[in-house]
This record gives sequence, structure tokens and C-alpha cells, in this order.
Amino acid sequence: MDGSSEPALVVEDVEKHFTTGERTVKALDSTCLSVPHGSVTGLIGPDGAGKTTLMRLAAGLLQPDAGTLTVLGLDADRDALAVQSRIGYMPQHFGLYEDLSVRENLDLYADLQGVPRAERAARYEELMRMTGLGAFTRRLAGRLSGGMKQKLGLACTLIHPPALLLLDEPTVGVDPVSRRELWSIVYRLVEQEEMTVLLSTAYLDEAERCAQVILLHEGRVLSQGPPDEYSAPLAGRTFVVDVPAGQQKRALQVRLAATPGVVDAVIDRERVRLLLAPDQASTALANADDLVLQPVEPRFEDHFIDALGGARPLPADAPQPGAAARDDDDQTIIEVDRLERRFGDFLAVQDLSFTVQRGEVFGLLGANGAGKSTTFRMLCGLLPASGGRLAVAGMDLRHARAAARQRIGYMSQKFSLYGNLRVQQNLEFFASAYGLGNAARRRRISWALDTFELADQVDATSGDLPLGYKQRLALACALMHEPDILFLDEPTSGVDPLARREFWARINALAEAGVTVLVTTHFLEEAEYCDRLAIMAAGRILSLGTPSEVKTAARDDANPAPSMEDAFIALIERDAQDTGAAA
Repeated sequence: MDGSSEPALVVEDVEKHFTTGERTVKALDSTCLSVPHGSVTGLIGPDGAGKTTLMRLAAGLLQPDAGTLTVLGLDADRDALAVQSRIGYMPQHFGLYEDLSVRENLDLYADLQGVPRAERAARYEELMRMTGLGAFTRRLAGRLSGGMKQKLGLACTLIHPPALLLLDEPTVGVDPVSRRELWSIVYRLVEQEEMTVLLSTAYLDEAERCAQVILLHEGRVLSQGPPDEYSAPLAGRTFVVDVPAGQQKRALQVRLAATPGVVDAVIDRERVRLLLAPDQASTALANADDLVLQPVEPRFEDHFIDALGGARPLPADAPQPGAAARDDDDQTIIEVDRLERRFGDFLAVQDLSFTVQRGEVFGLLGANGAGKSTTFRMLCGLLPASGGRLAVAGMDLRHARAAARQRIGYMSQKFSLYGNLRVQQNLEFFASAYGLGNAARRRRISWALDTFELADQVDATSGDLPLGYKQRLALACALMHEPDILFLDEPTSGVDPLARREFWARINALAEAGVTVLVTTHFLEEAEYCDRLAIMAAGRILSLGTPSEVKTAARDDANPAPSMEDAFIALIERDAQDTGAAA
């Protein structure tokens, strides 16, 4: 039944196993939970926790091995077709048809959902108004930005208004402006259409917006309740410390993360934020005379990290993924001067100029479609520039593209390894592709398995790995030939906070070893780990400098101390206003 007194979804003792080769993975293990009507419930957990499996079971797309799922009063296994007619399900990779227009995609999904033609015009108009896509109905889906694609996917899911909406990480790979717009749509659906929403997310600030949060780990529910109930028990364990003059905040964060008694240490604007073990406030920094603990309120992310055992720093004796020694005298490793890239009449990158120094972590930020990935592909020699000058490791990419690529490691935005090959086979392939001899190949594969803790996954099919392990493997392959320049295109997109912390610990180690790192990210908290960064829009640089300088440039009377996300949104909106006024 659909009455508000009954949960929209009830999961009772559900188990689900998957077999890959000789390995059996238990995705859900006697899982029990419920989702109340008429609100947003967040589903969170580390990679491989079982979130997507639970969503697919609730949508009637998988059958449980044991237990029952009751969706809107119906058995999701026995009455799968009836369940599917009453719910909406938007998976992580929604099946848009990129060679069809926005309107043609809507028509296709209206046909699939049996929406009468007489009802379509009014529904389309409402959905286009809700998503802001009304001016783009004739544009091919493949030419939409990432955020616009997500909004179109949501519109297609909502063509037939569902009673229960399942959203599997709808904001992954989406810039902060589009994230905010998607959340506005979700709130509107709940408030105006009394829809029930179950939403999984890798952004824990999004989990704090939910009425209820379910924490899933290794297929089991660790806890369920309102977000404030999670953070309250951590009172007295969360602090910030100022970065002493002359020190890098990234270096201080690394130092504190390895301090006994510190459960978690992250950069928080111009300070480092700490979560301490119980009763450790007086002793955790006893030997750090230059640091003073300042108490702050706990937040939801603190509970997540604490419940899963804390962020784990890299072992002190772990093999360092450093670059081979170079004899270059010039410390400027990348030079970009008035760079341009055209696709027909479309100018994707225009008048781009910046330099990057050896061992620097340089961030490239921007809204979806800003030109970040196009810039990366040109810097890697994968795409020729239409104009301007581009030099990497002292080599002009117009004349020495192949030679420059030998100095470069590249990890693309989407998992781009061979999904049908085993982990060992992918490592062997990339070692061979980079021209490593037999002895060097064996040494680097052994290093990769050890450093990235992939030894237990060596025979696993790469495409079946949890996302965090896929990212580890992709980074290991990018580093196989010991490059001294590393390009990371949204490397932490979709991975959980623990995996993001591990990834950044590795990036820090690379930078300390002299590797130059260029990174794009939509997690703007991560931008604080960069030495310098550029914020792009429409192929142009809006702001260039240290994180502190970028935030200072966005300061105004309404927000005198902006966060990086505040600064990003302010710069993007200011540029949109200026562009509109000049049009």
C-alpha cells in the first residue's frame, strides 16, 4: 500500500552473491532496512558496499538469493513488472542515445513507458522547465555537457511520474553548479509531487541534506537515521589547527594524518581539520609545540570515516612511486601560451596561458563543458592544438609529440583499461606498451601490485573490480613507465571518501618525489590540496593562482570568507552574467 504510515521500501534479510571466475563476492549479507514515504533517504557506503546491487534489486532487475524486498507494497521479485511500472530508476550510467536529440530521447522513453501521446506535450513542458533544458530540445544528447546529460537522464526517468524514485549516484562527474540544480529538482519532486526518493551518493555533504541516511558496508547496514544523529556522538573529538608560517598545508596534513591518535586529517580551507580517537585530545599533538587544537562542531563525514576505521595513511616503508631522475635545468615543466582548439565552428579552448613547475600539483577546475578534458588531451599529445604554443618537458608538442608522451602518464576521466582482461594482464600490457624490457617489466609489475595493494586482485577481471580498485589499477598503469608528468582527469569521481583520501596520499607522495601532477576534479575540497589552480569556463581561464588567491578573488560583502565551492560558483555565475550582458 502507498499510505504514508507504511515504508515505501522494506528490505528483509536480503542476500545476493556474484560469481566471477573462481571468485564469489557477497554483495549483500542479511541486509535489513526501510525507506519512509515522502522524503529523501540517502544511501552511502564505501566502494563495493552493495549500494548499486540494492538499487537494482529494488527495481526488480535482479533476484535476491534470499530474503524479500517489498516496494510500494509489492514483492520486487515476484511482481517485478508491476514494481517497474510504479517506480523510476536512474542508474549511474543512464542509457541516453547520444545520436538522438533531447526531444527524441524523451519520445523514446515515453514510448518505452507507455505514456499516451495526448499527455506528452504537457509533461515535456513541465520537465524541460524543471531541468532548464527547454532551449536545447533539438540538440543531440551527445553534445550536452555532463550536467545537462544528467538532467536529461532524470527527465527521461520522470516522464511517467513514479511514486518511488531510485537515483544511483546522480551527481557523479557533475560540477557544483549542476549538482545544486539537480538537488533543487529532487527537493521539488518531494515537496510538490510527494515523491519518495532513495539516492546513493559519494558526496557526504549531500548525505547531510537527506531526511534519513543509511550507511552500508560490506553488504550490511551499519546504521540508519537522521544525519545529525550520526555526528552528535563525535562531540569533543573534532578540531582544526592553523598552518604555521612557512609550512605547506598539504605537508602538515600528511604529517598529522600519520600521527598516533589521529583518525582523520583533511585540509579545510586554510587549516587542517582533525578527527581524534576517543580521549586523545590532550595527547595526540603532545610533541607538536607549534600547533594548537581549536574545537569545531563534528559533521556527518566524521562519522563515516570513524565508522569505517579511519583514513589509512600510506605505509612509511611503501615503495615510492617516484619518477626517474632527470637532468633538465629548466624547472618549468609545462608551458601553455594562447592555446586554442576548434571543433568546426566551435571554439572549445581559447587564449589559454599558464605554466606548471616541476613537482607542482596543478588543478584545472571548471563546469562541465568548460574545456578541461580537451586541454588535458592536448597536453598529453592526444589531440593537436588549433593555435598557440604548447610545450611539455621542454618539447614543442607540434614537433615532438611522441617523445613528449614518453615522459607523461595519463589517467582518463572514465575507466579506460581493458575490462575483459585480468589485473595482471592489464599491467603486463601497459608495461609492454611503454617499451619496458623483461627485467624492468617484472620489477614495475611487482611494484604496482605491492604499492597499490592489488596482489589479492591479480586474477580478477578488471571490469568487475569495485570502482576504488579500478582507480588504483588505472593509476598503477599510468605510472608503469615512471613518468615525471602525470595527468589525472577526475581521478576520484564516484569513489568514496576513504578511497579519495588514499588517492590524495599517493598524489602527495608523487609530488614529494618530484613528479608534476595536473589534476581535474569536481570535489572542490580537493582543490585545496593543489599548489595552484585555474578555474575555467567556456574554454577560458577565469581565475589563476593558489587556492587562497582564488578564494580571495571571489570574496565580497555577502561572503567575506568563501569556501572553494563558494568561490567556484561565484566566479562561474559572475562570468555568466558578464557574458550575458555583453551578448
